[in-house]
Amino acid sequence: MSEVFTQKQKQTIKMLKEEKFKRINLLEGSVRSGKTYISLIVWAFWVASQDKSQNFLMCAKSLSTLKRNCLDLLQGLVGENNFTYSLSKKEAVLFSHKIYLEGVNDARAENKIRGMTLAGAYCDELTLFTEDFFNMLLSRLSAPGAKLFATTNPDNPSHWVYKKFLKRHLDEVKNDKIDESEKLSMTSLKYLIDDNTFLNEDYIASVKNEYTGVFYERFIKGRWVAAEGVIYPDFADDPKRFTVKKYNPDKIQFATIGVDFGGNKSAHAFVLTGFTKGFKEVVTLKEYYHKGKISPKELEDNFIYFVKEAQKTYNVYDAYCDSAETTLIEGIRNAVSANKVPIDIRLAKKGKIVDRIRFYNALMSKGRYFVNEECQNVISALSEAVWDSKSIEDKRLDDGNMNVDSLDALEYSTEEYMKDILEAINFDNSIS
Repeated sequence: MSEVFTQKQKQTIKMLKEEKFKRINLLEGSVRSGKTYISLIVWAFWVASQDKSQNFLMCAKSLSTLKRNCLDLLQGLVGENNFTYSLSKKEAVLFSHKIYLEGVNDARAENKIRGMTLAGAYCDELTLFTEDFFNMLLSRLSAPGAKLFATTNPDNPSHWVYKKFLKRHLDEVKNDKIDESEKLSMTSLKYLIDDNTFLNEDYIASVKNEYTGVFYERFIKGRWVAAEGVIYPDFADDPKRFTVKKYNPDKIQFATIGVDFGGNKSAHAFVLTGFTKGFKEVVTLKEYYHKGKISPKELEDNFIYFVKEAQKTYNVYDAYCDSAETTLIEGIRNAVSANKVPIDIRLAKKGKIVDRIRFYNALMSKGRYFVNEECQNVISALSEAVWDSKSIEDKRLDDGNMNVDSLDALEYSTEEYMKDILEAINFDNSIS
């Protein structure tokens, strides 16, 4: 008979059988380590053993994330007869136990659970939650014997999950002088990708190669470390590896433009990014960079010229602009219309900068990103970008001296297709 669980997962099942789980139970560590899989099995078994009159909650950053990471997997594990759910109703039934479902992606999340009395809760990707929501959730876990099960990948050691809970717990475990009654009622289990013996060695090696720098430390080694030093280590170590004299225009299926508007200390930047068929390669083709005073009319004229030059060689249909500058965007829209330039002016998504950074690090680790040597501002920006050592969050240094404008424009030009590109290069973007 083939094995169902890894040794690490068997230890976790044993803890459940021996009733060793505490009020707060955290499974943390690297990607692809099997922690989400086993946490859902433990959650299902534990809920099944509880009183059916009690209330339970499953939550994630969003309901769609909860569905993708947990609900579909849980249904596959226990069967549709034992677990059904409705996202529209935000309810599920697990072994005849009612489960409430919530997304916690905005400031109002805390109010969603006010007044609840819960016997159990499951939290997916806990570091994406706000501290206020988590504290409210703990106060709602007021039924006798209530328990919380959560999973997460490591983050900055200044993150509240580590600082207020995990570190305190680990310190208390080491300190024999603290009475058990005074310790945080918590268990923590560290899962690493090498613990997942169901993965073959080639796949594990491939996943490890997808991460660099701080992301490797966190998502592979499972360490809670601060973001320090260069942001794009592969590029900074060898820019020539990614730089080409002129990427073959015939290979570019289409291109987009990212636009970042400057302020008092920053620059205006346009970046033209090309995509090959099937999003197999991403290429910085052309750039514009202006630091200093410039009138809106001059900026509009420069943009029109940039677009026309780009369209002479590439299929360019869209420009994604920094949404913070509505007046400048409107001016560019009017200029495009007046000059009858066939391009749509769109608002950049402006997702989390750390996600954009992870995206470009993934491209580089896979050898799928290139930049034309004429784009010296982008090349220097990627080479010199560093993490802000004074920030308790993952932020790149933006002190007026670093060129983050070219980076923003570069990222705006690819945000719309990030998910498709990651799938095309087979990047394992899961954080389970």
